[in-house]
Amino acid sequence: MEKIRLQKFIADAGLMSRRAAEAEIERGSFAINGHMAEIGMKVDPKNDVITYKGKRIRYEKRDYTYIMINKPRGYLSSTADDRGRKCVVDLLEGVEARVYPVGRLDMISEGMLLLTDDGELKNRLTHPRHTIPKLYRVKVSGKVTDEQYEILTSALEIDGYTIKPVDVVIASEDESGTVLKMTLFEGRNRQIRKMCEAAGLTVKRLSRVSIGDLKLDGLPVGKWRYLEEREVDYLYKATRENKNV
Repeated sequence: MEKIRLQKFIADAGLMSRRAAEAEIERGSFAINGHMAEIGMKVDPKNDVITYKGKRIRYEKRDYTYIMINKPRGYLSSTADDRGRKCVVDLLEGVEARVYPVGRLDMISEGMLLLTDDGELKNRLTHPRHTIPKLYRVKVSGKVTDEQYEILTSALEIDGYTIKPVDVVIASEDESGTVLKMTLFEGRNRQIRKMCEAAGLTVKRLSRVSIGDLKLDGLPVGKWRYLEEREVDYLYKATRENKNV
């Protein structure tokens, strides 16, 4: 097998980004066939033994598809529906890979949704221990009172589960309603809507605008794009605590 740079091998194996790999190589954390690795070295992924802090790294090149879509309202976060309703994959014209949504947005919500055929990353992103923050823009009817704000930011019990407190910022307020920016570190089913219901607030519009460092950045509603390599590396690094190496 053709040799590749050690940093690329490490990133392809899903351990960390290339930049992080360079720092760890300089710290002496990697070895090739028992010898300490140095920046610039190349490896044969099939035949060389590469270790990180004494543990062997198995080569699992990520040859997968990663997509970000700005989901419109009226679409299911699903690949198919037995009732014939519209699904987000219907918008992925030209994508040959069979990708699946990572988590979900309910049918009447919109915003950022990730899709991939990388089962490992999907599992890591949906694992209850991961702490990648998700930012939502939520418009509610009327003015949010101090009492309602206190309810929204408390450790509410939803469906028998006590949620982690949510960061809530009042972004704007006028006669049409109040816009809230809500940052969640976990994702219970219809959590924001149930929180607002508990506070006596009616949700008029709900949109996810970012997942950690990943932002829509002007991606039009109903459109999609492939994730860049650095974005995939970021997601793997951000969920590394769930990875057994």
